[in-house]
Amino acid sequence: QVRLVESGGGSVQAGDSLRLSCATSGLTFNGYEMGWFRQAPGKEREFVAAIKKWDGSRTDYADSVKGRFTISRDNAKSTVYLQMNGLKPEDTAIYYCAAGITEYLAREEGGYDYWGQGTQVTISS
Repeated sequence: QVRLVESGGGSVQAGDSLRLSCATSGLTFNGYEMGWFRQAPGKEREFVAAIKKWDGSRTDYADSVKGRFTISRDNAKSTVYLQMNGLKPEDTAIYYCAAGITEYLAREEGGYDYWGQGTQVTISS
């Protein structure tokens, strides 16, 4: 059974940092592209970041987070991370990690096969 479990969310002030983790089990982690998405209240879920399978040599970011967020992976721990710096109130959302067997860094939800339950991130001004 495949499981993705996010952690690290919380409530912080604007300008603060958080690091989200997504621990996986039940899949050959290093063979999956990993992504982070988020869904703000009243909005559709949107792409945040993705990292290439195996060595994570390629990454992709939404323009809204580029330069502030960093995605990384630890294949030995079957875990993907999202380091979030310079947080803004508009970053408030539920953050989801996802795993996909695709051969490209997908920005669309359909590119991923497995999803976590999400972790809440709330940024106050």
